[in-house]
Amino acid sequence: MKIVLASHNKKKQREMCTLLKESACCDIDLLSPADIGFLDEPEENGKTFEENALIKAKAIVSRGYIAIADDSGLEVDALYGAPGIHSSRYSGGNDADNNAKLLRELAFIPFEKRTARFICVMVCVFPGSEDFITVRGSCEGIILNTARGDGGFGYDPLFYYEPLKRTFAELSDGEKNTVSHRGMAMRALARALPAELNSHVP
Repeated sequence: MKIVLASHNKKKQREMCTLLKESACCDIDLLSPADIGFLDEPEENGKTFEENALIKAKAIVSRGYIAIADDSGLEVDALYGAPGIHSSRYSGGNDADNNAKLLRELAFIPFEKRTARFICVMVCVFPGSEDFITVRGSCEGIILNTARGDGGFGYDPLFYYEPLKRTFAELSDGEKNTVSHRGMAMRALARALPAELNSHVP
């Protein structure tokens, strides 16, 4: 069964593929948008993570494929939830630019008040149906003053996960997938997916 992961972010694609293959209890052939010749970047103009995930998934479903999409972001309490749904385009630049802007915004905020969480909302949408699955995962952490670690992507080098005393960028892929927002969401999706596939696929 072919399912398209609606993301052009290769690091996110790899992470999502690993998680779904580990969690799924049915035979799934995971494709990227490039595999089906879909190179567009749908405008993420929703007001919530859920709305943006659906925008991305429905763009793929229009090609006749089952689609899984996520929208993820970092919510920082001292910034009233920012960058939130704008996390990937917070600075208008790349990951390094986003991290630099975040540090500037938090420059005068004491460490104990730099609490934050990663949020992931994941949807699975089916061709020819109004039905879809929505799941959500979150992970609590705190934003450091300086980046640590070479792994991961996005805000991972600044996101300190207190139970393991390391940033997400210092964790192995397996460690991160066990505790991350995306790992939680993908495992929840994998639990719901078989029954939904049976009801939508002849």
